Amino acid sequence: MQFAKWVFRLAGIYGIVTVAPLYFLEGAITRVTGPLSHPEYFYGFVGLCVVWQILFLLISRDPSRWRPTMPIAVLEKLSFSLPVLALYAGHRVDSPVAVFGGVDLVWAALFVIAFLRTAHQ
Repeated sequence: MQFAKWVFRLAGIYGIVTVAPLYFLEGAITRVTGPLSHPEYFYGFVGLCVVWQILFLLISRDPSRWRPTMPIAVLEKLSFSLPVLALYAGHRVDSPVAVFGGVDLVWAALFVIAFLRTAHQ
């Protein structure tokens, strides 16, 4: 149970620290990439990510109670990591984006391990 608590707590904290600042970085991002053609997608993505981080923190408080949500949390991580890594393989995103995709793939694996380990407790 401790493993699941730590994995989901660290994932939630890491996610908030890395994603929430995007709310304030539109100007910096657009200076590098050009104007956002659909800012609602950008802010919608950021908002959904922050909400998921809050769910990870909730799971960390009582992993056995929230165990049924863990496979869905794995899907959340895969829904970003797999497309980003495929886009990187096709030379459609830069290395820094692929790094974040790789990090999410690691989180997905840790979530699977946490799910399996909570079954015995």
